[in-house]
Amino acid sequence: MAKLRDWARALKGEILALWFAIRDPRTPWPARLLGALVIGYAISPIDLIPDFIPVLGYLDDVILLPLGLALVRRLIPAEVMADARARAQQQTSAPRPRSVAAAVCVILVWIAFAAAMLSLALRPR
Repeated sequence: MAKLRDWARALKGEILALWFAIRDPRTPWPARLLGALVIGYAISPIDLIPDFIPVLGYLDDVILLPLGLALVRRLIPAEVMADARARAQQQTSAPRPRSVAAAVCVILVWIAFAAAMLSLALRPR
């Protein structure tokens, strides 16, 4: 359990480092865009798959977030990421930010999914 807690703390630190990295002018714009999406998902109060759904609810956080981080880290120059990690370590106990825009995006994805399913269900055969 301690390893899992340490992994979660490291992930939280990487999200903060990513925040600093995408604001750095040396970061290419595709990395900034993808980084903003990953950060938005990480700080969104609403998940793509709600946590109350057994197993799947936490699986999206355990899989999507680390995969998104890994992809963005590959797009960001190493020296930029190193500087961003150093800044993230200087931040101590800042409150966790919330993103209303990210929550709206997740809600829109759910609405689009529901509309697609309803359209398929009501389509004449």
